[in-house]
Amino acid sequence: MNKTILIPVFVLSVVVSWIIWINSPAYIKQGGPLLVVGLTCLFLVLTFTFERFLVLWRAGGRSGAPAFLRTMKESLQAGRIEEAVENCKRQGGCLANVIGAGLGRYHAFQGSAKDRDSLINETRRALREANALESPLLERNLTALSTLASIATLVGLLGTTIGMIRSFRAMSHAGAPDATQLALGISEALVNTALGLITAILGTVLYNYFTARVDGFNTQTEETAYEVLQLLENRKGA
Repeated sequence: MNKTILIPVFVLSVVVSWIIWINSPAYIKQGGPLLVVGLTCLFLVLTFTFERFLVLWRAGGRSGAPAFLRTMKESLQAGRIEEAVENCKRQGGCLANVIGAGLGRYHAFQGSAKDRDSLINETRRALREANALESPLLERNLTALSTLASIATLVGLLGTTIGMIRSFRAMSHAGAPDATQLALGISEALVNTALGLITAILGTVLYNYFTARVDGFNTQTEETAYEVLQLLENRKGA
């Protein structure tokens, strides 16, 4: 998500959070204006979550990875390099883009390479370059998701602290404690704590999930690239 989209999303999250806080039930509204910050963090976590799900869905390509890999390997084993490259273009996604870049470089240098080793090395270099371009796309905004989870925890803790300060001030009055202020402080503490924990738990779980998905993509890409190089070496040596 680039800055031109992130800024309007942030502003919209703040506005929606303020509207929700203003129109919330009394026991929620007693959490104070700090709830606007907590709700903004929650909405940003949900926004980044939707964006990451969309990116990872697109990264998978148009068809299932097993069917694509099977078709691509069959084309390579039969020596149909151009067909394998076209399959990668039709498939799309991170894996197909990386493999397609390597096969495209192999096909382009096939007639001009000095020997087998230089051709395979050039193909390996193309695979690494393509993978270096695709990986950041999968990892983008994961740091923001983790940061929001940490901020939500701190915001909840800050709300708890402010609520406790209000409560102790109500108890410090001479004579009977101010019951209204005491209840208000406790409500502020608990509501902010609950919202902060919900956002932090959600952000942490999703961060770990997306990280595992990205690691899976990277592992599959590395394994497939290795298999492709082996197939090309065996074909060239045959």
